[in-house]
Amino acid sequence: MNKIIGGLLVSALALSTTPAFAQDALTLQLKWVTQAQFAGYLVAESKGFYDEENLDVTVLAGGPNIAPEQVIAGGGADIIVTWMAAGMAARENGVPLVNIAQPFKRSGLMMICPTETEIKTVADFPGHTLGVWFFGNEYPFFAWMNKEGLATDGSEGGVTVLQQSFDIQPMIQGQADCISVMTYNEYGQALDAGYGPDNLTIFNYTEMGNDLLEDGLYVMEESLDDPAKVDAYTRFVRASMKGWAYAAENPEEAAQIVVDMDDTGAAMLDHQLYMAKEVAKLVDPTDPALDIATYERTVQALIDQSIIKEQPEGAYTTVVTDALK
Repeated sequence: MNKIIGGLLVSALALSTTPAFAQDALTLQLKWVTQAQFAGYLVAESKGFYDEENLDVTVLAGGPNIAPEQVIAGGGADIIVTWMAAGMAARENGVPLVNIAQPFKRSGLMMICPTETEIKTVADFPGHTLGVWFFGNEYPFFAWMNKEGLATDGSEGGVTVLQQSFDIQPMIQGQADCISVMTYNEYGQALDAGYGPDNLTIFNYTEMGNDLLEDGLYVMEESLDDPAKVDAYTRFVRASMKGWAYAAENPEEAAQIVVDMDDTGAAMLDHQLYMAKEVAKLVDPTDPALDIATYERTVQALIDQSIIKEQPEGAYTTVVTDALK
């Protein structure tokens, strides 16, 4: 009899240590490597904000050979971070992505030209070589050139496009007259190399009105038919925005979290701190909703450049961000 009681007691104790509710698992695929560009998500994971929302979130780092759109299409992620141009192009090509939230409100994209190139305005571009990232990052540039009426095939009166590495070396080595940079990343590298407003001509996409929406959160359309999944997405966005708010208020801690979570060891603390401060200028942690006017301008620019053929239907939803109000 004592053995039976003991057995029942052990069973009861075992049951008491089992969580009452299993966490909902979500996998997030980042657009690029582990860096402060994604500080909100990394902070939310590190500080337990996802746990507070009963979520078990796996964060996957990106890289030059990783296309988030392909990862989610293959079932390797539930949510991805990507630029809208890449997301809309993928949607038109058969990957039914839907924007559920837009933490980045402003673009961080710029083009910089050393003063010795004598490039001061867009009118000076013809005959020059411009560095551009590809893998879905090229769309804002081509939309800009289309708006300006500049050919990009190297023909007379147009520009030559260099597929640029993800650093400032093409400018340092003289391979390109102007290069693409992000305010929160490569521009910091340029500053470290001795460049700045005094010896650069800077073309800021946002200030020129040529910015297209960048880091947004996208899911597969069919997943939105599942109320449980939508609820999980809602909790994910709420926790993520809490992470973004914390990162903005505590950039030093956020930078250290990024460094600690980088398995490659490539993330340097001083640069991540610079990034965390600059990224905070682009994110509104109080409002993850997509701005429809900016969305429509982004889509129209993609149509004008023939990146997509027509206005997409169902490419965004407000169901998640509406639930947060």
